[in-house]
Amino acid sequence: MSPNAARQILQLYRRNSTDALDPQIAEALALAARDPELAQWWKDHGARQLVIATKFRQIPVPAGLKEQIISEHAASQRTVFSRRKLEIALLAVIIIFGSIAAFQWVRPDQANVVSRSDKSLAAYRIQMTGLALRGYGMDMLTNNPAAIRTFLAEQQAPADFVLPAGLQTNDIVIVGCAVQGWQTGKVSMICFRTGKPLPPGQTSDLWLFVADRAAIKDLPPANQKLFAMANELITVTWSEGGKVFLLETEGNEATLRKFL
Repeated sequence: MSPNAARQILQLYRRNSTDALDPQIAEALALAARDPELAQWWKDHGARQLVIATKFRQIPVPAGLKEQIISEHAASQRTVFSRRKLEIALLAVIIIFGSIAAFQWVRPDQANVVSRSDKSLAAYRIQMTGLALRGYGMDMLTNNPAAIRTFLAEQQAPADFVLPAGLQTNDIVIVGCAVQGWQTGKVSMICFRTGKPLPPGQTSDLWLFVADRAAIKDLPPANQKLFAMANELITVTWSEGGKVFLLETEGNEATLRKFL
């Protein structure tokens, strides 16, 4: 697939949906993970879409619109809409559906991301990147790795694992953890800060998810690193010691490799 073909396909991609399970879209996302120029275009495209979504959400709802719609609906049972009434109804539909579409793009609902019966790696990747993108609450705020492992073990989430060497340097700071659900099991979410400036209210920009290997299908062979784009994030997946690791952040494949 050429970069131009990937751009055309990615323009049809609905973020935080199951579109990434489509083979062509998955191939285009994988190419974006490897091609720096395409990755930059993909990031810029996402930023433009976010601006559009934000503008939709800022459209004010005219005062009394709800009451007017209800009143005119009742009147429509007795007479035909006038041109003016039709214009108001169409405006209401545009505002409502535009607001819904913008809200779903910016704040996806976890229940709509993947089917509860889908245990594939692609579905797992979509759900975990969605968690990082839409915001989350950490169950424990601490930079103490031992305290995090103790907490995860108490919650019966994966706690016995080895962090990659790139996450154990002084430049990377653990800021906390959370326990997330995946199908019928639990996933450990460890949050890191890489040191780059973050938007107000954002405490981390690098996320590691650890799950039992048996909970996910279609995994790469043991110790093999698999890079892929999911939603707006670059991810890398590998399995080791009976666990599957998913590391994600903004950027491209080169961004993640320095954390391994």
